[in-house]
Amino acid sequence: MMTTRSSAPPVPGPTPGTPTRPPCLEVDRLTVAFGGLTALDDVSFTVGAGETVALIGPNGAGKTTVFNAVCGLVRPRGGSIRLGGRPAPGSPTRLVAAGVARTLQGLGLFSGMTVLENVMVPLATGAAGTRGTHGDTPEDPEAAARATLDRLGLTSLVHRPVDALSYPDRKQVALARALVTRPSLLLLDEPAGGLGHDDIDRLAQTVRDVAADGCSVLLVEHHVDFVMGLADRVVVLDFGRVIACGPPDEVRADPAVETAYLGVSASREGRDGLGPAVDGQSISAEAAS
Repeated sequence: MMTTRSSAPPVPGPTPGTPTRPPCLEVDRLTVAFGGLTALDDVSFTVGAGETVALIGPNGAGKTTVFNAVCGLVRPRGGSIRLGGRPAPGSPTRLVAAGVARTLQGLGLFSGMTVLENVMVPLATGAAGTRGTHGDTPEDPEAAARATLDRLGLTSLVHRPVDALSYPDRKQVALARALVTRPSLLLLDEPAGGLGHDDIDRLAQTVRDVAADGCSVLLVEHHVDFVMGLADRVVVLDFGRVIACGPPDEVRADPAVETAYLGVSASREGRDGLGPAVDGQSISAEAAS
């Protein structure tokens, strides 16, 4: 069913009533086009220091394009991206030095290598594992990798080949590989996909710990209950435009968001108070995960 484009203005920046934090990521009027298709149209939002922001929206809304623009994988037609007040590097080869780490939907682990070897890969050039939110002295790459695996409770798996691991454990290894670079901005691409309830709870606690340690988190996720229980703010995209931005409870109640997801009138009559659905999940406190 076709959805209706909303004219609701974006609301970038910190949540009203909370202390202002210097932004880690600033996306300002970002426009990206592929041929005649405009994938992102005047998109603006920020991610503050130590803040967790979720990007949600229907399939094709432009969420992954935002990630790719931040990572320098696509060239914007207009607008700007700033990291820590400076222009984003515009090249994926310079992301680690800029303090950015990203996980992938497909995990991207190296078959035939152990857990420890996979986590050490980003440290091979010596450009990572020594910077980021902590600013401490350089570490030996293996020591840094082991410390990160220990932090995620994966110490017993260090010498296991990644091919022998369960899917949830492989996702944890992929997360460890991102965290070992000690990023100031962590991009998580559907981190809860394919996980059960207990693993999602474990992931949520890890993200909270990472944010509490000063690392900003921007995540794309279809698991709405996970998002609403974790994010400080939620940015909703539809047809490449921001249609809502704010605290989870406000976004859940926004009629424009319901219209975008359901493609129908935003009226809730006869819906028992349930909000919009994403991939079969309701944006509702009562919805089962």
